[in-house]
Amino acid sequence: MTDTLDNAISQNAQSPAKASVDGVTMEQHPLADQIAADKYLESKKASRGKGLGIKLVKLSPPGAI
Repeated sequence: MTDTLDNAISQNAQSPAKASVDGVTMEQHPLADQIAADKYLESKKASRGKGLGIKLVKLSPPGAI
């Protein structure tokens, strides 16, 4: 369901906000709304990543074994 929601948000941000056929009038979404939609979609994509963004490594001190 989230993929369809993300696709719907992306398509709505790319399509015009207003359109008129006979008068040939079109209006784009405001730039602030497009940026907000892009930030939202990128944050959703980043949160789907595996792990917490922390890499755990076992450290062993140098010296005699």
